[in-house]
Amino acid sequence: MSWKWKWMAVFAVAALALGACGQSEQTAGTEKENKTAAEKQEKSNTETKAEEENEQAEVDYAGAFSAALAELEKAKQGGAVDFGKVESIYKETLQPLVQKRDAEFEDAVDDHITTALAAGKDGSLQPLVVKQIFDKLMQKTFYTTIKHEFIEAEEHWADKEKVKEEIEEAKTFYAILQPTVEKRDAAYGTKLADAINGAFAQMEQAVQNDDVLSFALGKQVVDKTLMKTFYLASGALPHGYAAKAAAAKENVEEAKVKQAEGWAFYQSVYPYMKRHAAEEADFILKQFDLQTDVKTLDPKAVNHAFVRGWAKVALHEYEESKENWGQDKSVITALEGALFIHMIEQDIKTLLGDKAYADLNDQATRYLEAAKAKNKAEADKWLPPIEAALQQVIQKAN
Repeated sequence: MSWKWKWMAVFAVAALALGACGQSEQTAGTEKENKTAAEKQEKSNTETKAEEENEQAEVDYAGAFSAALAELEKAKQGGAVDFGKVESIYKETLQPLVQKRDAEFEDAVDDHITTALAAGKDGSLQPLVVKQIFDKLMQKTFYTTIKHEFIEAEEHWADKEKVKEEIEEAKTFYAILQPTVEKRDAAYGTKLADAINGAFAQMEQAVQNDDVLSFALGKQVVDKTLMKTFYLASGALPHGYAAKAAAAKENVEEAKVKQAEGWAFYQSVYPYMKRHAAEEADFILKQFDLQTDVKTLDPKAVNHAFVRGWAKVALHEYEESKENWGQDKSVITALEGALFIHMIEQDIKTLLGDKAYADLNDQATRYLEAAKAKNKAEADKWLPPIEAALQQVIQKAN
């Protein structure tokens, strides 16, 4: 099988998996019908979770990940990669974690990684392309594991020692992702790493204060800042991989590697955008798909699709905040709306100007404070201009 057709096989699997993910969201109501059966499994599931967490604490995921990347990195200097060694590291140490997250989040990362490693081993896929798929999809697994730890912490909120353990585990997985965050900070002049570190500190203080809402808000900052990291890496201008692939298109092999990096980074945020901006989400996916001729990849179109998509997501968050007024969820979604605005800060400045962004950011902050204070009159004052500005962003990014 040629590398081209192997690529098509890899991405066909991806498309099916992502489609299934979207379908699973649409059938959430059906799943609720199985609640009784699920509750019968609660005790055994709790025991299984405890066993898994004990096993997880004993595994050096960072070391295994580094060792596998070091072997794959040999291809950069033209050396031969021992794919058998990489497969062994993956199967023995990393695959169980990937499979757990796949089951929890209805994903297919294991299929993608296994297929890519096999293709590298039989020579039908460039080693550097395999490296990018392995690297970025493992990063997705570490990201979803952080989300998993936060879910566990909230479920065990009454047991503060357990919550502290979950936060420490989340920080351990974040340490693996931190170089990716810092690389984006260096490229764009952002302070993503500072924001994440501050959010973890807030969460730890929230545990001390028994403040569930403060914990939830800190969790959102970590989550959305990591999402911003993946956006900056894949679709932002001028340093996203869409732009890098387009710049390298005269060298098709190099351009395909960059396209693959963009595709793999995008997997971490695609499901979220797909829920509320399906057209934009699928357009970006198609652009990064290796079946798409890299010479037709349009970085500006990808960037504008991201901007429209995140603006639509922000509008949805504000709608959720309005619908849940007076509850913690109203505050949480108000923060999420503000974080999605912050995600496209530079894009908004480019499209509407610095002052327009400053005004929008100020309005988002004021709305968030009003939601915290449950001041409906104040919230009603700021929400309309926020929504109007986001609609203007969407129009300008067309």
